[in-house]
This record gives sequence, C-alpha cells and structure tokens, in this order.
Amino acid sequence: MTEIQRLLNETIEQLNVVEKRDNRPRFSISFIRKHPGLFIGMWIGWFATLIVMMQSETLAGSVWLLNVLFILLNGFFFFDVNPRYHYSDIDVLDLRVCYNGEWYNTRNVPLALIDKILQSPQVEDQQKSLLHTMLTRKGELSFYDIFSLARA
Repeated sequence: MTEIQRLLNETIEQLNVVEKRDNRPRFSISFIRKHPGLFIGMWIGWFATLIVMMQSETLAGSVWLLNVLFILLNGFFFFDVNPRYHYSDIDVLDLRVCYNGEWYNTRNVPLALIDKILQSPQVEDQQKSLLHTMLTRKGELSFYDIFSLARA
C-alpha cells in the first residue's frame, strides 16, 4: 500500500466514525419531513382500504391483516442507513453503487488530506506536482481524484 492509499484509507475511516457510517438501520422521521405528501397518501390509502374492508362481509374479519401489512410494508420508510465508505469501493461499478452511490465522485476530500499528502516525505515529488496541477485545474478534489493520483 502506497502512502497516498494509506492516507486516503485513514481519511475514509475517520469519515465513517465522525458521520456514524456503520451500515446499521436507525429510526428516523426524516421520511416525513422529506416526503410529507407520500406520508399523507399512505395514511389515506390505509383508511380507504380499512373502510372497504369494514363494509365487506368477507373481509371484515381480516382487518388485523391490513394493519400488520401496513406496518410491515411501510415501516422501512422510517429507518435510515448510513452505508460505510470503503477504499475498495472506489472505481467499482457493481451493485454496491446502488447502495452507496458514487460517493467517491461526489464527495470532496478534506483539505487536511491534501496537506498530509503534500507534507509527507514518502510521497514522490512527481505525485505532489500532479496534485498541485489537479488543485489548480479543479479547485476541489474528490476521493476519486486522490485515488487516481495513487494509481498514477
């Protein structure tokens, strides 16, 4: 593992700790805040189905099933999962992208990482020069930019 890879891996692990990225589901009402119309629509649909079931002679006895299905099928909307970032996910296009997204292209690296790379004696001058060039062209660098610098 090169010095740039080590520093990048270290930064990713720090982000995981700071942002509580541990792949665990956590209860959250952010769904209600982000999609209030859908939340209200879910309740309207539940009440409409409840009314139909109560009016029906054959379905009136299975109202409990409606409640169980409503709770189970819509309950997952109230859980958020913060996926862990991994160095090995960078530049991999498979099903992990569906779960994690392409975070390595959309997230900018902290300036502290760039400073560590520039100040590290184990990083070659050619890579430092390339890093300066990338900084002047783009201004902010993504995790993929640093990853590509490590491969260069």
